[in-house]
Amino acid sequence: MANPTAILDTSLGSITVELFVDKMPITAGNFLELAKSGFYDGLHFHRVIKGFMLQFGCPHSKDPNSPRAGTGDGPKGTIQDEHPANAKLSNEPGTLSMANTGQKNSGSCQFFINTVHNDFLDWFSPGNSKHPVFGKVISGMDVVTKIENTRTNASDRPVTPVKMNKVTVQGA
Repeated sequence: MANPTAILDTSLGSITVELFVDKMPITAGNFLELAKSGFYDGLHFHRVIKGFMLQFGCPHSKDPNSPRAGTGDGPKGTIQDEHPANAKLSNEPGTLSMANTGQKNSGSCQFFINTVHNDFLDWFSPGNSKHPVFGKVISGMDVVTKIENTRTNASDRPVTPVKMNKVTVQGA
């Protein structure tokens, strides 16, 4: 059976992603559950760093100027870290990766899209930063680039907010 996809309809265009439920069932399943519930609809990208990544999914980012954007968890709290031996997926350009606080089992609803190869974030790399990849962009990298090139303030927040209008899941 093929992995499900999701269309991320943003204010700058659409991005289609494949979700790796076959290799990352906990992390991809968490994203799917939140997306199907409408959790992500109306939120804003709260952290955009050119040459690094685009971060999204904080419930406090419904208000794009909220000082709490980037600090919130999903309605069910955190999920278990997922590091399966058969899924050593690197944080390559266009991959979706689970954000966390740096503490064990602290991933929740926030994720990021890598815009460059960030292998130092791989869960299997040396060091403390562990971010499992659970999906990849299959179309819309031009939109990822548009978001990445958005002017940001000193807090890496887009000056002109970039909104997630709706996330639509297909095949799940």
